[in-house]
Amino acid sequence: MPCERKPMRYGHSEGHTDVCFDDTGKYIVTCGSDGDVRIWESLDDDDPKSINVGEKAYSLALKNGKLVTAASNNTVQIHTFPEGDPDGILTRFTTNATHITYNSSGSRVAAGSSDFMVKVVEMYDSSQQKTLRGHTAPILSVTFDPKDEFLASASCDGSVAVWKIEEQTQVTSWPLLQKSNDVINAKSLCRLAWQPKAAKLLAVPVETTVQLYQRDSWAQVGTLSDDLGTQAINVVAWSPCGKFLAAGSIGGLLTVWDVESKLCVERQTHEKGYTVCGLAWHPSGGQIAYTDTEGCLGVLDGLSSSSSSSSTTTSSTMTKAPASYDDLFDDDDDRPLDEGISEGARSPAKNPGDEDDDDDLIPATGRARNRSAFLDDENSLDTGSLKQGLDKFVDDVGSAIVLPAAVAAPLRPVYDGPMPTPPQKAFQPGSTPAHLMHRFMMWNSVGIVRGYNDDQDNAIDVEFHDTAVHHAMHLTNSLGHTVADLSQEAVLLACPGTDELASKLQCLHFSSWDTNKEWMVDLPKGEDVQALCLGQGWAAAATSALMLRLFSIGGMQRELFSLPGPVVCIAGHGEQLLVVYHRGTGFDGEQALGVQLLQFGQKRRQVIHGEPLPLSRKSHLSWLGFTAEGTPCFIDSEGVVRLLNRSLGNMWTPVCNTRDNCKGKSDHYWVVGVHENPQQLRCIPCKGSRYPPTLPRPAVAVLPFKLPLCQTTTEKGQMEEQYWRSVLLHNHYGFLSSSGYEIDEEGQSQAQKEQQELLMKMFALSCKLEREFRSVELAELMTQNVVTLAIRYASRSGRMALAQRLSDLALEKANQLQGEEPQEEEEEPLQYTRRNTGSGLGRSGSAGGQNRVTNVLDSMMSSSKKPTALLSSSGSTGKLNKTPFLKPLAPRPKTKVQHNSVYVRHKSGFQLWLEDNRRIILADNPDLEETDVIKEAIGRFRTLSADDRLVRHLIYTPSHSKSDEASLSHKKDPLFPCAKAEMPL
Repeated sequence: MPCERKPMRYGHSEGHTDVCFDDTGKYIVTCGSDGDVRIWESLDDDDPKSINVGEKAYSLALKNGKLVTAASNNTVQIHTFPEGDPDGILTRFTTNATHITYNSSGSRVAAGSSDFMVKVVEMYDSSQQKTLRGHTAPILSVTFDPKDEFLASASCDGSVAVWKIEEQTQVTSWPLLQKSNDVINAKSLCRLAWQPKAAKLLAVPVETTVQLYQRDSWAQVGTLSDDLGTQAINVVAWSPCGKFLAAGSIGGLLTVWDVESKLCVERQTHEKGYTVCGLAWHPSGGQIAYTDTEGCLGVLDGLSSSSSSSSTTTSSTMTKAPASYDDLFDDDDDRPLDEGISEGARSPAKNPGDEDDDDDLIPATGRARNRSAFLDDENSLDTGSLKQGLDKFVDDVGSAIVLPAAVAAPLRPVYDGPMPTPPQKAFQPGSTPAHLMHRFMMWNSVGIVRGYNDDQDNAIDVEFHDTAVHHAMHLTNSLGHTVADLSQEAVLLACPGTDELASKLQCLHFSSWDTNKEWMVDLPKGEDVQALCLGQGWAAAATSALMLRLFSIGGMQRELFSLPGPVVCIAGHGEQLLVVYHRGTGFDGEQALGVQLLQFGQKRRQVIHGEPLPLSRKSHLSWLGFTAEGTPCFIDSEGVVRLLNRSLGNMWTPVCNTRDNCKGKSDHYWVVGVHENPQQLRCIPCKGSRYPPTLPRPAVAVLPFKLPLCQTTTEKGQMEEQYWRSVLLHNHYGFLSSSGYEIDEEGQSQAQKEQQELLMKMFALSCKLEREFRSVELAELMTQNVVTLAIRYASRSGRMALAQRLSDLALEKANQLQGEEPQEEEEEPLQYTRRNTGSGLGRSGSAGGQNRVTNVLDSMMSSSKKPTALLSSSGSTGKLNKTPFLKPLAPRPKTKVQHNSVYVRHKSGFQLWLEDNRRIILADNPDLEETDVIKEAIGRFRTLSADDRLVRHLIYTPSHSKSDEASLSHKKDPLFPCAKAEMPL
């Protein structure tokens, strides 16, 4: 008896539908464009349970009591089955998901979307996702390898690709389909299907045929066709046993093939000729449920019965044809085959009325069919007798697909090395994918360019953050511009070329002072603009001919040069142009990108000469640009932000990881701007996607910078991270100053002050931890004045060896400064000395006329105090020199020189103690005159203990007498005498 096509019934509103069975086959589950999922107990169920999952439902899959649906809200949702209760969101896309499917165990779900991406998500943990990138158009369908190693996908770009799931790499790709720009415009849905259990074959509907590709070798091993099929095949599905393949076509033709013999065993036509868009086998293999684009549901029933009956009748027919098959089917072969068929499968063959029905199953080719093709799905797989029978004639019949293909396949070496990575396509930083109807063509620090391409309008809106720059603009996109850039001077647009029209570059120069504010350039035929950018007074466009063309902002053509490889993206800022291109083929998921940095100032030069661009492992470039201060910056798909470190030979330093701020693994941040002062990364949070929607207007979030240093949870690590981040993010002051730009000197001094404060805090922490060597390393980074404070801190902490080393370091810094700066006039220190002399504290020299010279420890004071005077060795009438910390002395050769110098000990210690404590005294007694301040200081100094006074006396006056040394012999440091640092006059 042939299969029975039951009358179809209304299920959903007009539009795309999908269908599947549950694991037991008890329910038929459908979804449609009305956004409902309906659960049918049978085709006759007049009251199916309905679950609303969204405005539209594009696809569904069911396994292990979990119903997964792809709805129009760009999400893949989970519902319990059959209750229909919501169970969370599995993943999100930037546009709608077009097809979803389970793997064989139900532990994973694969989903393809119109944003070109395929995601493989773990059911037990939706944060465990793998993203497969490489298609350049919306995804049509996806299917899992039953062994869960590979995944196949079909796309509107015309290709069918096979991916290795764990490595997220593309294994092979075939250009089999007709290209289209969206799923609704595709000629066929191309619903791929992988053979269950054996997993040897991948079925791909191509036009009116189904092509079979063999696993691992990926060679085409067969084609299934039907002479009556004149319309493209839309969807295919394997029987649970993997022996039969069903297909539904655009014109409503339903066909079932026996794959081994490649013969059509069943053919039915839709009662109204509508397109079949959903197809599913019953788990027992006895039914096929199908849906059409009018929202109707139908069932083909009795497939197992017809197959078994046909098998028995055909067997007898073959036995009566000795000329062709007598040698093939003898008694020995028939016996085990008959034993392998269950009674339920043979019982229909005993009905004499079935013999007339077999005529309906004769293939269109007129050839006799192999009886093994009609064995019952379940009863023909696991019986030992069947295997014995097949072993006897496998060379003639059973190898219709596998063995002949294996023999026909050419012998060639197999490559087991790393697989090449598909090169990243060119893109415009700050834009969303071009296939979206509503998209951001550019979002930067100047404004926003939105593109609209729907049934109502094809236009471009330009909006400025600061309306003082220019008012908002609405442009008609009659040329089909796809890339754009925006600056304070102009809007730059470009469209790809067609067979009739050349690629065009259009500029709206709204800052022009004349009346002509627009110009346009046609590129040579066959050359398309792939990336563009604007700078200060210039525009640049990178083309498919590996050329970079420069224009003035007024439209004059300027330089042009060839690129070393296909462009990925370009960015401009001021006089700088940053270009990223493919410098070679990447392997194992890596992109091989190169970068060039050019300057178009008075001295045109190339700063970076094509060095490799450092990306995270198995990532691609997602954003390229400049900070607001003009430092090159880029971000990869792993969320790592890298900044150009000009002080380190133009190396790239990671300054932030946006993934650290994401709540879920499917969440991302879409960057719109980077600022060094204040240290901010301005971006848009995207929940479950990589791109934001245009409506409603997304809110901009601010992320902080953080260098990936070690142990940033400790106090030491935090201060180190703050210091080096401040140093890196304030390098732009030096670059801007050297380039002739005005800089914020107050901001620069504030940054330097913060850096020195951090160094001093780390110095104090190192002293506290008794890390004196590290303290000296920190002091080498300090300025001269801060080293003075470090010396004071070390001496007061009783670390005299450290103080002496810092003293030597201070002298070295002073000599370096002396070599860099000319010595100033010395009259001002003379006036300062006279004032000090008048107060009784500046008198230098003794009765013997000996002169006072300074030591580096003598200048320990707060930054607001002036140093003591320094007399020359020629006498008290000679000129006075400044202390080395205000203006260093001239550097001397490092040789031992004898000096006749005497220290005035009893005055310098008190004098410097007074300078340290003058502020405290005045705070306690603000009305005191200078003489009263000195008296108060003498009184307080006398209250110090004898030992403390002597220690302070020695600290301030290293050249002490023998009697002093004898009085402190029990406290003497063997390194202390070396603390004296005499300076030549």
